[in-house]
Amino acid sequence: MAKRISVIDIGSNSIRMVIYEKTSRFAFHLLYETKSKVRISENAYQNNGNLQELPMQRTFFALKDFLSISSSFKVTKTLCVATSALRDAPNKKDFLKKVSSDLKLNIKIIDGQREAYLGAMACANLLPKQNNALSIDIGGGSTEFSIIDSNNVTNTFSLELGTVRIKELFFDQNKIDEAVKYIDKKLEVLSTIDSSTIIGIGGTFRAIASSIMQTKEYPLNKIHSYECSAKIFINHIDAILKADEDKLKKLYIKKNRFDVIKPGALILQRVFKMLNIQNTITSGVGVREGVYLADVLRNSNDKFPNNYNNSLRYLLDSNIENKSYSNHLSLVSKKLFDLTCKHLKVDEKHRSNLSIASRLYPAGSTIHFFSQNRHTYYLIKSALEYGFTHSQIMLIATLTRYAQNKLPSKMHIKKYEQLLPDSKIVNALTYLISLSISLLSHKPRNIDFDLKFVDGVLYVESKNSLYLSKEAVKKVVDSNYFKVKF
Repeated sequence: MAKRISVIDIGSNSIRMVIYEKTSRFAFHLLYETKSKVRISENAYQNNGNLQELPMQRTFFALKDFLSISSSFKVTKTLCVATSALRDAPNKKDFLKKVSSDLKLNIKIIDGQREAYLGAMACANLLPKQNNALSIDIGGGSTEFSIIDSNNVTNTFSLELGTVRIKELFFDQNKIDEAVKYIDKKLEVLSTIDSSTIIGIGGTFRAIASSIMQTKEYPLNKIHSYECSAKIFINHIDAILKADEDKLKKLYIKKNRFDVIKPGALILQRVFKMLNIQNTITSGVGVREGVYLADVLRNSNDKFPNNYNNSLRYLLDSNIENKSYSNHLSLVSKKLFDLTCKHLKVDEKHRSNLSIASRLYPAGSTIHFFSQNRHTYYLIKSALEYGFTHSQIMLIATLTRYAQNKLPSKMHIKKYEQLLPDSKIVNALTYLISLSISLLSHKPRNIDFDLKFVDGVLYVESKNSLYLSKEAVKKVVDSNYFKVKF
């Protein structure tokens, strides 16, 4: 099976390419990403959907360069799909023939339902599990919807609503009222939808979410899995719709999106008005990831195995040399948690976070041994992406940052207070991971001790001396939590 795969997505507004590299059977990471705003649908909607010569040329040249980039990365498989603009174009065959003939690239045009499914399937696999959430993917020419329930995707459909389409048909003529009527008419199919959560896919949703994050000085620089109340999102949409260009700049909207952000925001505004949405989740993945996963998971019903997490597996594959030690850390930390969680008054939900932090703790040593904690912390903040909430990511990263060190600083807790649990919980979990590391200081081939917890005392029993463990434990024992006796 191909180790490196490139996926090209030709949308109405932009053409994008991603290159993924596999690290094991299902695990992968993003190796490269690029895009070009070729606007292949430019002036098409004013000309009965026909693609115009200049946009087609731009797209052709971008595709040529994308293939050159893929070749430089030694990609062995390229998947290319096209959505609304080519789907709707009466003259698409000419473009498809030229690309096939000159570039030896076969473009697969996917219908609206397939486009909706691929984007939602990527979210179902790569976001934290959601119940009965509505995914929405606003593109340049169409908008796709699906229902995501756990890892199942249903009710997929596509509407002829898109940022470029609405811009050219209405905004360019300043027919905003007509645009509202047109959008509301198309959205009548949502009347039977009963979801309280929207999962936003695509550039418009990400641009608005990013704007909110920057204006509110959100502490984590990560768009994927960003959660925000519907009320805040709606108010921000209203501000964008009323803003002139100077105000859009202050709202951190990029200049190259000025002409399409308002049509996209208007579509979203009308969706929110129709449905009783309480929460929003922004997805950093979409059709491209869906195309890739459909290839990788084609024999697995488009789903990862149960309890499988791609980002965790990738980090373990790429950064953990001694996997036995990593697994032992996880086992000991879970045992400590099970024995002491009631005593420490720590909720059961933090057990898995502690376990993952323990497994990943050694990751940073592959970069630099003496700054292991810091490198592990940054690896987790940036690369522990798929399937985790921002709160989980920050807690796991924090535990590895301060393991076998001082407890998390007040400055750190303050900076990330909206994502972290109470400081007492963070400190207690930090103590447990530090204790796990200390108990395994001698790095045994197999865990060579038993643990018991009686009346506020942790008893460590072993036939071996555990000399290094005893020395290490002395440095982390905190009587405020419990005593440790060998």
